[in-house]
Amino acid sequence: MAKYAVATTAEIPPGARKIVKVAGREIGVFNLNGTYYALKNVCPHQGARVCLGKVSGTTLPSRVGQFHYGRSGQILRCPWHGWEYDLTTGRSVFDPGVQVVTYPVTVEDGQVIVSLQ
Repeated sequence: MAKYAVATTAEIPPGARKIVKVAGREIGVFNLNGTYYALKNVCPHQGARVCLGKVSGTTLPSRVGQFHYGRSGQILRCPWHGWEYDLTTGRSVFDPGVQVVTYPVTVEDGQVIVSLQ
């Protein structure tokens, strides 16, 4: 597995993202409260640059007529059609069988490292 230093931790503060190109792949690297996640910048629905989408929360399961909002800052919404993905897993909120490709991320000596196969 090849490892690539894509940023310093200071370049991606909590709540921020950085889009990088690594080995011919465009990848979005997100910092969620000090934990980094990397997703391929391609929506599985129709190929949009998904990592350019809004990061927010989503509605949670609730009773009929009630709406509960949660998971703030953990959901990536595709800019083309609004499909929502969990940043921590890449899985679709509404269909866990659909997911954005994810990559392992580590931090070494202040460097954010993305591993590719």
